[in-house]
Amino acid sequence: MTGTLSKLEAAELGPGAPDAPWWKRGGRGRQAVGTALALWVLSGVYVVQTDRQAVVTRFGAVVEPRVYPGVHYALPWPLERVWKLKVRQLQRLVIGGEAADQVLGRMAPLASQFLTGDQNIIQMRVVVQYSVGVPADYLFRTQNAAATAQAAVESELARRIARSQVDAVLTTEKVAIQDEVRAAAQRRLNQYAAGVELASVNIETVTAPPEAADAFRDVASARADTARIVSEAESYSNDLLPRARGEAIQTMESAEAYRTSRVNEAAGDADRFTAVAAEYAKAPEVTAGRLYLEAMEQILPKIRKLIVDPNGNLDLSIIERGTAGK
Repeated sequence: MTGTLSKLEAAELGPGAPDAPWWKRGGRGRQAVGTALALWVLSGVYVVQTDRQAVVTRFGAVVEPRVYPGVHYALPWPLERVWKLKVRQLQRLVIGGEAADQVLGRMAPLASQFLTGDQNIIQMRVVVQYSVGVPADYLFRTQNAAATAQAAVESELARRIARSQVDAVLTTEKVAIQDEVRAAAQRRLNQYAAGVELASVNIETVTAPPEAADAFRDVASARADTARIVSEAESYSNDLLPRARGEAIQTMESAEAYRTSRVNEAAGDADRFTAVAAEYAKAPEVTAGRLYLEAMEQILPKIRKLIVDPNGNLDLSIIERGTAGK
């Protein structure tokens, strides 16, 4: 019988027959199969880069939700599949339109407008940066992570702005609003199991709607003038009060010194009068004469004098010397 041998005949002929099954053929067939099997097994070795993390699924189910950088092994395809994500890469989304859209007038007004607690409408442009927080949730629990993160931030931003006054939003509370919105939006994303981690929420611009821009500018100008006037008044007060306090202390010290000197002078006069009175009591005539002479010594040098002798003669030379001295 010619032609190809039947399988039964090939099996009977042994492994060297040309049409024998591959597991009964010679060593070359077995080597090829073994090599292919070894390559298939080794194909499960994979490397995760330093800026990435991986997720391993087995028939679609997650078996390793977070694989850190390094060399790892997973069962070869199609048993298991490795998903690699750049977890350290910051991604960006904008609430309120890009700056270029604002310049070109392509912004949607309602997307950037928020209502404050005092019933004022403001326009805001907020930039959000986020990254992958939980790789498995990011891949399989969220269809659109960027849209989910944007919706969460918008919701918390509207909630926080609704509790604030427009003046506070424009001036002092911007940083507090950013921090509170980021924390609240992160809690909401964690509840959604979105796998997103918010890095920052930055309010870039806060402006009034075009219809009320002039009024807002007037209010801002008045607020700036108020702050300037208050600052000038505080500066004047800080300059005037120390000088007034210094002058008051100096006046009090001068008054105290004058009081002390007057008291001491009066005490000295009293002691001197007491001593003179005691001496006068001992020798009235002598003491009275001495006091008279002392008084004349103090008075006579200060006045012009005419000396007449007992005979009524006037010494003109004294008058001439006195006139020449002038």
